[in-house]
Amino acid sequence: MKSFINILLGEAKTGKNLHLEHIEDEVLNGGVDGTRGSINFIQSLRDMLAGSSMKNTYITTKWDGAPAVFCGINPDNGKFFVGSKSIFNKTPKINYTPQDIDNNHPPGLGSKLKVALEHLPKLGIKGVLQGDMMFAKEDLAIKTIEGERYVTFHPNTIVYAVPLGSDLGKEILNSKMGIVFHTEYKGTKLEDMKSSFNININRLLKNKDIWFRDAEFTDASGTASFTARDTETITKILSSVGRTFQNISANTLNMIADDSEINTIIKTFNNSKIKTGQQIRNTRTHVTQLIRYIENKYDKDINKLKTDASKDKKTQRKNEFLKFFLQKKVDLGKIFDLMNMLIDAKMMIISKLENMEQLTQTFVKDGAGYKVTAPEGFVAVDQIKGGAVKLVDRLEFSRNNFNVELKNWS
Repeated sequence: MKSFINILLGEAKTGKNLHLEHIEDEVLNGGVDGTRGSINFIQSLRDMLAGSSMKNTYITTKWDGAPAVFCGINPDNGKFFVGSKSIFNKTPKINYTPQDIDNNHPPGLGSKLKVALEHLPKLGIKGVLQGDMMFAKEDLAIKTIEGERYVTFHPNTIVYAVPLGSDLGKEILNSKMGIVFHTEYKGTKLEDMKSSFNININRLLKNKDIWFRDAEFTDASGTASFTARDTETITKILSSVGRTFQNISANTLNMIADDSEINTIIKTFNNSKIKTGQQIRNTRTHVTQLIRYIENKYDKDINKLKTDASKDKKTQRKNEFLKFFLQKKVDLGKIFDLMNMLIDAKMMIISKLENMEQLTQTFVKDGAGYKVTAPEGFVAVDQIKGGAVKLVDRLEFSRNNFNVELKNWS
């Protein structure tokens, strides 16, 4: 089996921060090792919030920016570049000039990358950084929300708002772009670079044209800590997680992790519930519905096929799937129980972290107005092994994230 840390972010293959997984989904992604890793993360976060001096895990804030921007000096030729995740494609799309951007990207993404190419060299970046672009100058707007005037920017789903007359508001209004850096890459060749969340932006040059910061979590209010009762509650949850884990077949967990089709179909079905705001509480019913979903999906796929041979092959795969899911119904119910317990523990942690004083106010569009929402979430980073998972209230943010009407996409 793959180790949990190698599973995280696909780093076993790429060493790149191209995708973060929800902590509870690592049960499906990593099998036995993934489940152990998720439990260890929750334990470390509990200990951190309870005041432990052992800092094996640290927290970063997950900003809802777009697009993801990679920038810095290409070690292959010493030139400054910008790009998207496609810089790591088999045929990389690396941009040194505005013409490169026109050749490599569609206009919407291209316009953001041109702003990044114009301004980010002013920071004196020596290596390669990855960040989320928060705004270009034309994205800033002054809005009155609940009677207060804000400078706002809306890069993706969440609307960020800073009081207009504040120092931060003035700094943002006077800038040409904003970006939050969260990952650094190291290596002698671009394609071989490995990601690190231990980023130091203090080495960057200050420039009024660029509002930038890192994603480090800072508790300005001093309220993001567990009480003795909080610690006792989450410890009881972890004990229940451990007992449930011991009663699940390791073979079932690892088969789900190792078969990408099984893994994907379970997560797709789970996400279909999240999109409609449904919390999976009756896990036995959820398993029954999952099996019905699989049967219907394969029947639709089979009906689209033209030849008897392709239909027979798809039917065989359908029968293999149904056999697995019917034989493993009890284990699957326990797996969803375990994931729910991890979610309960995660939500305790998120709730505590959200008590901190935020750098900005966060809203989502609500018809012609706005409603308050929580930040996108947080990222837990293992300081020793380097892996990371995201801590997100999926029923809040992920439901919003699936709603295209809330996004500021052109």
